[in-house]
Amino acid sequence: METLFLKKGEERRLRAGHLWVFSNEVDVRRSPLSSFEPGQDVLVADAQGHVLGTAYVNPASLITARLVSREKRPLDAGLLRERLMQALSLRERLFDRPFYRLCHGEGDFLPGLVLDRHGDWLTAQITTAGMERHREDLAQILEDVLKPRGCVLANDIASRDLEGLPRREECLWGDLADVPPETGIEENGLKYRIPLTGGQKTGWFYDQRPNRAALAALAGGADVLDAFCYAGGFGALAAARGAKSVTFLDASASALEFARGNAAQAGLDNAEALKGDALTLLADLRREERRFDIVCLDPPAFIKRRKDAKQGLEAYRRVNELGLDLVRPGGLLMSCSCSHHLEASELLRLVARAAGRRGRHLRLLFQGFQGPDHPVHPSMPETAYLKTFLFQAD
Repeated sequence: METLFLKKGEERRLRAGHLWVFSNEVDVRRSPLSSFEPGQDVLVADAQGHVLGTAYVNPASLITARLVSREKRPLDAGLLRERLMQALSLRERLFDRPFYRLCHGEGDFLPGLVLDRHGDWLTAQITTAGMERHREDLAQILEDVLKPRGCVLANDIASRDLEGLPRREECLWGDLADVPPETGIEENGLKYRIPLTGGQKTGWFYDQRPNRAALAALAGGADVLDAFCYAGGFGALAAARGAKSVTFLDASASALEFARGNAAQAGLDNAEALKGDALTLLADLRREERRFDIVCLDPPAFIKRRKDAKQGLEAYRRVNELGLDLVRPGGLLMSCSCSHHLEASELLRLVARAAGRRGRHLRLLFQGFQGPDHPVHPSMPETAYLKTFLFQAD
């Protein structure tokens, strides 16, 4: 393997456990980036030549290299199998049914791979050129170990542009035309139908599992608004736990169909579905003087890049003020963010300021994070992206 040399002092973050090397940290005089191929295995060394580990590299990306080992061991079929078996062993300790995120990228020491298990079906995203090189190895390992019916690659994502990879939805093996449009999963004791193709991300958001349970435990007899609902994860579970009514709100017609179907599966046949821009619909509900016992806000990442921070914070402010206006006195507001650029403390301050402007008193009842099948790398704050707060609003 060739060696990627770092500038003096740029090894500190890696020695502390981080897995990424940025392009401005590379000593390009000793390691011209143009000399490397996308996905190539390299040794990473500090300015004195001390090897820090093995990585794969992409000279065209801001994240130039991603460590896969602290030893002189490249990502090959053997290491890929070893890491996947470790990830599987953890999930089988955590869950008694095969419905979970099986691999969470850097959290499972496999940068560039996200893999969800939906019973007999798998969905995945390969986000880096280095992992793309191991598609055949990945397919063989998954077939050998799990024997699934198939694996859908939801690779129509913007992050692949940064790696010079094409965007497309396809199968890891077999033909996409042979994949059924939906499948069944189970979470928190409730059966859901979710899309296998054409859905958001990998088809389901297992990261919210513990937060859905926390909210649903308080849903008995409540009127619930599930905003940005996707396939109805929060609202359907609330229905199963005795909610009196559920209103789903989303921009996607197909997502709302799944949401209403999942609510019916939970025993609520008359769930309301509102299609359109969430901020507009929330404002419409406020103008109509609609009020709910529980309002759940689970928007997409409004801050995807640091330069989006100002605009994103304004969106979070607006959506939380609107959500708070829809909560009856004594009711509950759940506010979520999946933007890793928005710290939990900032989201908490943002909601508190919204309450102050509205003259509402908040009690923080629960603070949630991503579920344990989305493990956080303790040296990489980028992997701790999901934050959730549950308030009572007087």
